[in-house]
Amino acid sequence: MTDPVDSNQAPEFAPRDLWADDLALREAVAREGGGGFADRLAHYGRLAGNELYVLSFDAHRDRPRLRTHDRYGERIDIVEFHPNYHAIMQAAIENGVAGLSWCEPVPGAHVARAALSYLHYQVEPGSSCPLTMTHAAVPVLAREPRLREWGQKAAAPRYDGSNRPIGDKPGITLGMGMTERQGGSDVRANATVAVPRASDGEYELSGHKWFFSAPMSDGFLVTAQAPGGLSCFLMPRWKSDGTRTTFRLMRLKDKLGDWSNASSEVEFDRAWALRVGEEGRGIATILEMVMLTRLDCMLGSAGLMRMALAQALHHCRHRRAFGQRLVDQPLMRTVLADLALEAEAATAFAIRVAGAVDRAPTDPQEAALARVATAIGKFWICKRAVVVVNEAQECLGGNGYVEESLLPRLYRQAPLNSIWEGSGNIQCLDVLRALQREPETGPALWTELSAAAGRNAACDAAVERLHPVLHGSKAVDQSQARRFVVSLALALQASVLLRAASPVAEAFCDTRLSGGHEYGVAAGALTASAGLDAAIERSLPMQ
Repeated sequence: MTDPVDSNQAPEFAPRDLWADDLALREAVAREGGGGFADRLAHYGRLAGNELYVLSFDAHRDRPRLRTHDRYGERIDIVEFHPNYHAIMQAAIENGVAGLSWCEPVPGAHVARAALSYLHYQVEPGSSCPLTMTHAAVPVLAREPRLREWGQKAAAPRYDGSNRPIGDKPGITLGMGMTERQGGSDVRANATVAVPRASDGEYELSGHKWFFSAPMSDGFLVTAQAPGGLSCFLMPRWKSDGTRTTFRLMRLKDKLGDWSNASSEVEFDRAWALRVGEEGRGIATILEMVMLTRLDCMLGSAGLMRMALAQALHHCRHRRAFGQRLVDQPLMRTVLADLALEAEAATAFAIRVAGAVDRAPTDPQEAALARVATAIGKFWICKRAVVVVNEAQECLGGNGYVEESLLPRLYRQAPLNSIWEGSGNIQCLDVLRALQREPETGPALWTELSAAAGRNAACDAAVERLHPVLHGSKAVDQSQARRFVVSLALALQASVLLRAASPVAEAFCDTRLSGGHEYGVAAGALTASAGLDAAIERSLPMQ
């Protein structure tokens, strides 16, 4: 057997402690009030970096399979997974990735659950789809008395992947279906029809969904046109009388990545469903969930950046070329530092938004910040993940293009969060819409940004340029929405890092907000900055 040292190859990345390795995450969780959950996060960081990391390879490679009929020709519409997928789901749910916010509703719970989601996404992002939808559905279901059991079992730390009515299960998962062929992001164009039944709140759905997420779930939140307009419904897999709901899974999507998760096309044939919220208020009902799922897009992309960076640093620390370790070579070091700045800023900003979500029920300003910053972060962090993962892959050279390295999986996954839950244009238009229609969002952003005033000249200048729009004296043309949201995102990230007194804050401002850098053209296209070495040292995984 060849010694990795003799062959000039890095040793295996795992086992690792993803919590102990990640100083930026630990600091961010403490700042945002989640420190009381540190022991639990430490436990999950070890679990994710050890057992779940190993299980994830087969869960990802052995893709879900659709079985439309049983051997007798009866329609069953079930999705089969590798056993490792179920083991990963069980570990995630039992440790609170889906339900901690609701099972233990104390200050900091949303922050801790966000950190769990961030850690989980690093090793098995596909299973994060049903986990995040299950988490986001709970507060909506909880407001409907007839759906109380659904909300309670979605929040429960119990996983049951069997196909049976929820009355027989200790815990459930939830999927979602909004997108139709003819409408895409424009859900108002949905054509699926909901016809009321005799019983109040019960409907029959007829139509289709072009993207039906997590079709193996126990129930699905879907939109359909009721007599009173577009409405939201819970469509259970099983009816209250113990018979199957009449929907047909047509096929599973053959996706670029996200292989461990099933996505499908579905047709409804007078499928039984229960209304959630009022008729005609479907978009408002769904949007409450979407804010939480978009937060998880931010967290997932930040997690992808972190894992890609950790893989690159691990490789460069052990690999030697031209008589030096890669991590010590000046140009490689500049590239790694640039990636480290991006990853730390993404983590700090995502956890800051989680903190705002945590405090939103009792603090109107934090609620307004959470509302608009979620769209800002969802746009920017998810966009940057694609670039960071690709650059990290290049740090490994050919090894980063081989499946055993994990980087190809991260690379395929990276574009997803930019598309899921509203693509980049939707997010940027949502920011403009919030500033125009929700007057509290502009002042909330200004308060957040100006809290770092006087700490860095470049940040002060960047924030001042945003003043006219945030105070309502200037409007942003739609064609410039992306440019504006990028400016907001960078200023918000800088503000968070400066107020945290992060050792990389000055370098972030210098390389992202000052002139003289080619930031965004290619990683590592930076002039010298005093904080670049600090960025690497803070990011290096433990030996």
